[in-house]
Amino acid sequence: MTSKTVEDDKYVWLEDVEAEKCLDFAKSSNDKCLQALGDPKDGPTYDRVLSVLESEDRIPHVSSYGRDEAGERILFNFWRDKANPKGIWRKTTASEYKKEELKWEVVLDVDKLAEKDGISWVWKGASALARKRDPMSDNGRVVTRVLMNLSRGGSDATHLKEFDLLSGEFVPEGEAFILPEAKTRASFKSRDVLLVGSDFGPESLTDSGYPRTVREWARGTAVEDAPTVFEGEKTDVAVNGYIADERSFGGSLWQIHSRSITFYTSKYYMAKLTEDHLLPQSERPEGLPELEFKELDIQEDAEIDYYCNMLFISLRSDWTPKEGGKTYKTGSIIYCDWETFLSEGKGGTDYKVLFEPTDRTAYEYMTCTKDYIIVSTMDNVKSKLHFYKIGDGGNSLTLVSEDSDPKIRDCSVRPIDAIESNEFWFTLSSYTQPSTLFLADAGKVEEPVESAEDKFIVTKLKQLPEQYDSSGLVVEQRMATSKDGTEIPYFIVMKEGVELNGKNPTLLYGYGGFEISLGPHYVATSGLAWLERGGVYVEANIRGGGEFGPSWHQAALKANRNKAYEDFIAVGEHLIESKICKPKTLAIRGGSNGGLLMGNMYIMRPDLFGAVHCAVPLLDMKRFNQLLAGASWMAEYGNPDTSDWEDFLYKYSPYHNIDESVESYPPMLVTTSTRDDRVHPAHARKMVKKLWDLGEGKDWPIYYYENIEGGHGGAADAKQSAFMTSLAYDFMFATLTKNAEAMD
Repeated sequence: MTSKTVEDDKYVWLEDVEAEKCLDFAKSSNDKCLQALGDPKDGPTYDRVLSVLESEDRIPHVSSYGRDEAGERILFNFWRDKANPKGIWRKTTASEYKKEELKWEVVLDVDKLAEKDGISWVWKGASALARKRDPMSDNGRVVTRVLMNLSRGGSDATHLKEFDLLSGEFVPEGEAFILPEAKTRASFKSRDVLLVGSDFGPESLTDSGYPRTVREWARGTAVEDAPTVFEGEKTDVAVNGYIADERSFGGSLWQIHSRSITFYTSKYYMAKLTEDHLLPQSERPEGLPELEFKELDIQEDAEIDYYCNMLFISLRSDWTPKEGGKTYKTGSIIYCDWETFLSEGKGGTDYKVLFEPTDRTAYEYMTCTKDYIIVSTMDNVKSKLHFYKIGDGGNSLTLVSEDSDPKIRDCSVRPIDAIESNEFWFTLSSYTQPSTLFLADAGKVEEPVESAEDKFIVTKLKQLPEQYDSSGLVVEQRMATSKDGTEIPYFIVMKEGVELNGKNPTLLYGYGGFEISLGPHYVATSGLAWLERGGVYVEANIRGGGEFGPSWHQAALKANRNKAYEDFIAVGEHLIESKICKPKTLAIRGGSNGGLLMGNMYIMRPDLFGAVHCAVPLLDMKRFNQLLAGASWMAEYGNPDTSDWEDFLYKYSPYHNIDESVESYPPMLVTTSTRDDRVHPAHARKMVKKLWDLGEGKDWPIYYYENIEGGHGGAADAKQSAFMTSLAYDFMFATLTKNAEAMD
C-alpha cells in the first residue's frame, strides 16, 4: 500500500489508556491469550525464572555514601526478593560487605510504604546531596540527604520525596522537597536549594512530556513561587539544570543548563559559581554578581563530560573547531581546558584526542577515580579498557595501561569514591559466565607484574553461581552480509557440535536503534528458558545500534531505517543457510524500538520466521509522535506530520502495512503494559485488534497480553517479570518444537 490509501484510524479509541472499554479489551485479551497458550505459572519455566529473580545468591551491587563515625565506608544497596517483592533499601559497611554472610540495616521498606500509602510503589532510585555542598555532612564525611523517586506501578513518571539518612525517615512535610507525579528532573544545588523541572502547569512541559523549564526552589517556599532560571522551547525534548562541582579535583564550581533540542542535539550553557551562589536567593549577600551563562560553542550533536579542569567533547559528526585547522572524526572523544574554552572560544583552545575510532571500533564510556580516567571501548563488539593517569593538577592525561586484546565479555567499571580513592568496582560477565564482582584499584596498573591482564584487580568479592546448566555451550561471533554488502556481526550461543539439521529451536534477538549496543552479558532467564532446553540463542548487531559508534547508528536513521531491517533479515537468512535452523524453527524477539523491528519483520518477511515476540512496541508510525514521549523520537524516525510520512515513514509502519492478501502470518505474541508511559500501549492494542479483525478466517495466530502494571520494563516486580518472561519463552519454544516435530 502507499500513504495515499491510509484510512481513517477506526482503532484510535484504544489510545484512551484507562478508559473502561480499553481496560476491558486488555483483560479479555489476557484471558484469551492464557486460554490459548496456557498459564505460564503452570508451565516448565515460571518457577525457575522466579527463583532466579528472587535468588539470595544474586550480587548485591552497592554505592558508597561516605563513611561512618568510625571511618568505615557506608555502602547502600536496593534489593528485591521473595520476602520483599517491592524491595528494601539497605546499608552495610565495607568490611561487612567482604563477608560471605553479611549483615544489612534496612533504611526503607518499599513494601511497607506501599501498604501504608495504599499505592503500588515501584522504586526508581535516589540521588544524593553532594557532601561537598552539605554543611551537615561533617566536613564531607557522609551523605545526609537524598531525593527519592517512587513510581506508581512502574511508570516513568515519579513522585519526588526527600529522605533524611541521619534520622532514617522522610523529611517532614513543610520542611521537605516533595513533588507529585510527573517526569521530574531534580538535583540538589545545595542543601536548601533544588534545581528542578517538572509539571508546573500549562507551558511547563515540552511536546514530549518532559520539563521545559528549570526553577530554583528554596526550602520552605512554594514551588509555584520558585523563580524560573532557564527555559527551552516547546518543541525541545527536555531541559535540565545541574551542578558540576570539580573543586575536590582542582577544578571549579559550575552551574550547567542544557536544552535537548532533539534526541541527539543539545545546547549547553555554563556559569562559574561562588559558594554564595549556592545559598537561597533571599540569603545571598547584597552586591553578589548575577550568574553569567555562556553558551558552549560546540556542534549541537556533540555531547560533553568533564573532570578536574578538563572538558570532554564526544563527536557525532566531523568537527573543525579552528578555521583551517584539524578536523576531528565522527566518534572521536577530544578534550581541552574547560576555562580556556569558555573564555577564548573553540578557536582559541588547544585540543587533545582521547579516542579516535576506526571502522570497527567505538567508544563506550569513561569513568574517573581520584587520579585516573578509565575508558571502555569496543573493538568489533569486543570489550577493551584503557587507563589514563591524570597529571598537571588535573589538566593532562597520559595513557599508562590498556588491554592487549579485546575480549568477548561485558565489563563494568564504577568508581567507589572518586573524591578520595582510586578503587573501583569491576564486574565481569559473558553469555555463559555468571557475573563476578571484584574490588579493583586503578593505581595497580602502574605496578610491575608478570601478567598484564586485569592487573588492577585487588580481590574477588562476590560471584553469582551458575543459574543454568551452561556445560558444553560455546560462544561464537559470526558475520552475515546485508543487502548492500555490509558485514553484520552477530553472536551465537549453542551446544558444541550442534547438529546442523535445521531443527534447532533458534531465538534471534535484535534492537537496532538509538545508538544502543548489544553485546556479551549473562542473562540467566535466557539461559534456563532457552539454552538449557537445547535452544540456540543469537544476538544481532544491526545498524541503528552503537556497536561501531555514531556512524553505525546514523546509517539506519529516518529514510535509511530499512538498513536495520535488511541487516536483521540477513542474519536470519545466514542462520538458515548455516543449517542451524529453518524458518519454522527460527523465533525472533525484541522490545520497544526492537518491538518496531519485530512488527516490521512480521509484515515484511512472514516466510522467514516461525514465531515472533513483540514487546512494548512502537507500531503506529503515523501517530507515534502524538502519543506520550513519542515526539522525542522524531530525530530517530522522522516526522509523520511532514513529507517524511509519504517519503519513507509509512514504509516501516507495521500498523499501516498489514497485507490482507497474505494467507499465513507466523504466530505472534504481543505484550505491553498499561502503565507504560513511554511507549503508549495503544501501539500494541491497535495492531492486535486490527490483525484480529482483518485476519478473521485466516491463518494469523495472534496472542496479546497487557500487564496492568509494569511501566516500559513490562513488569513491576519479580512475580510479574517471571510471568511475562515465561509466557514469552514458553510460547516461542513450544511453537518451534512443534514445528520441528512436524518436519520428521
